[in-house]
Amino acid sequence: MILTKEEIRKLILEKGLVRDYIDLEKQLQPNGFDCTLRKVAVIKEEGKVDFDNSERKIPRVEEVDFHEDWIFLPKGVYRAYLNEVISLGNDVMAIGRPRSSLVRCGATVLTAVWDAGYEGRSEVGLVVYNENGIWLKRNARILQLVFMKLSKETEGYSGIFKGENV
Repeated sequence: MILTKEEIRKLILEKGLVRDYIDLEKQLQPNGFDCTLRKVAVIKEEGKVDFDNSERKIPRVEEVDFHEDWIFLPKGVYRAYLNEVISLGNDVMAIGRPRSSLVRCGATVLTAVWDAGYEGRSEVGLVVYNENGIWLKRNARILQLVFMKLSKETEGYSGIFKGENV
């Protein structure tokens, strides 16, 4: 079951589903919650992904500075950091999708599943396809999380990204 605006609001207020948001009413959507841009980094080296994570290498990044609360990103791939801390119970998961305004400007976000039990201030991929680049303002709403109630509780996420950036 996908959670509605009112169900999301209740979980935020009673269980801390989302923390460190900017404006609850503006960020709550009929079928999700808009997450906002905290900072952006350029990926500076190669990464490695294997089967059991024993040889995984997350690439080093370099933060891009905002100028008067704006940042210009030329065509390329970046890592975007969100303001909000997401705290999922063991019976809720989430999927992130780019906001349509971002897509209309020639950019998108790349995300994985937010597993039940995850807690952290997430990072997402940000891809600028527009040959002319894109301007993003600090705290811009770039991603909508859609929350889904599981049929029953699961053991919950226990990977290395639990508690990230908190």
